[in-house]
Amino acid sequence: MTLRTGHVGLNVTDLDRSLAFYRDVLGFGVLGEGKDGDDGERRYAFLGSLSGDGRPALTLWQQARGAHDTGLAGLHHLALEADSVEQVREYESALRDYGVTFAYEGVVAHREGAASGGVFFHDPDGIRLEIFAASGAEEAPAPNASAPTCGFF
Repeated sequence: MTLRTGHVGLNVTDLDRSLAFYRDVLGFGVLGEGKDGDDGERRYAFLGSLSGDGRPALTLWQQARGAHDTGLAGLHHLALEADSVEQVREYESALRDYGVTFAYEGVVAHREGAASGGVFFHDPDGIRLEIFAASGAEEAPAPNASAPTCGFF
């Protein structure tokens, strides 16, 4: 028996703001939305590919009281794979237009001499995200000489 990731759930502070980011900038489709209770404070959304199998890839849960704290146990970062480095650069451009701050300048390699690489940034709640391609980043710099680039941003 082998387990595989079904979906990733993220706590967010403002569902509308997070939906705008994940839907409009990263291109996720909204598969469903709802709320828990009469007050509507605990809202959620299921995100995935509208042309795919209908299974959620991400769920957003409006129940966080503050920004993501990298000093606490939990999610280190979420890596999203693109088909090519060219696609990664297209996402980078859209993210820049949105005003996202990047951890490194441009596409960087995962390690010194690695073919894989991507861009590293934060969502509106400070959750660390990566968009990468498995190849095509051979000429990109590696910000960390002795550790994986994604390990400590």
